Amino acid sequence: MTKWVPRDGDIFITRDDLVFYVFGYEHPTSRVTAFLKYIPAEHKDLFKIRFLDKTWKKGKLLLFRAEKVYTAENYNTLLETFRKNFPVYVHRCPFRQKDVISVALKQIKEVYTPNECLQRLFEKKRKDKLEKLASRLLSLLSRKSKVPLDEFGVHGSLALKTHTSESDIDFVVYGAKNFRRVEKTTERLVKQNVLSYVFTKRLDTVRRHRGKFKDTLFVYNAVRKPEEIKVKYGMFKYFPIKPVKLYCEVLGDEEAMFRPAVYNIGNYVPVDRESVLDENSVPNRVVSMIGYYRNAARMGNRIRVSGTLERAERVATGKTSFQVIVGTASSEDEYIWPL
Repeated sequence: MTKWVPRDGDIFITRDDLVFYVFGYEHPTSRVTAFLKYIPAEHKDLFKIRFLDKTWKKGKLLLFRAEKVYTAENYNTLLETFRKNFPVYVHRCPFRQKDVISVALKQIKEVYTPNECLQRLFEKKRKDKLEKLASRLLSLLSRKSKVPLDEFGVHGSLALKTHTSESDIDFVVYGAKNFRRVEKTTERLVKQNVLSYVFTKRLDTVRRHRGKFKDTLFVYNAVRKPEEIKVKYGMFKYFPIKPVKLYCEVLGDEEAMFRPAVYNIGNYVPVDRESVLDENSVPNRVVSMIGYYRNAARMGNRIRVSGTLERAERVATGKTSFQVIVGTASSEDEYIWPL
């Protein structure tokens, strides 16, 4: 466990058979910030949330999943359930001055990282239909994009081996440059009718990260390489100021594909009177904690943002900057929409 450096999207199972996904890259030395993805049957009744009708099986475990994983209401409900029934999963963060869902390393019994899961998939001699398709798709994308296979990983049910014939191929690409290359390659393969895009959600036409290969749905996202992790836990203190709504221009999208997604912004225009700011607190970036708003805009795009203005203070120097956080779990009305 000491050799594992948790990165966004890694999966782990606790001693209570709760299945978590790692969130982001800022983690205390002995803990992992994460969100709950699957709940075993024995604990299901403790969680007062709506569940999907579908279930997953991992060995003898019957797993359930929340109908909506990323809502502010569900997050706060989960947090309250943990306080009452599993307080070991709640951490009072001194840098954000609030409770967060965070798991002590000693509570973790299994870890699934996407790159290791992909390696095991390729080493497997007898693959089922979905595993064969995933192998073919990633081999194709690797060959056409010239991104090495070890810069890819499998995620979701394929990683956990809880997939069925109806599951999708959920994969990751390590590194911003690699992600952009795979993105362009996917676009070329769509034009050649080798792949097709799937547009069912509002941002799908912008993000273009969902598609089909041989009638099977696939979805992919980006994970930072170690050298791309620029902020570590404890480097900054964060102070929420107030809700704001604004129009702005994206001046930099180099970190927009990750979670949290970072957009450097300029040309701030408040949407309403409550969002008017003095010149000393104008934000220079938007940070989305919600995965849905990854890669939602490119450099030069105008966007409308609703979130919470926050002051970030570098602990070592006291230097401050301002940013808008989307996904604070304080409101359902937080978003990034391209104009």
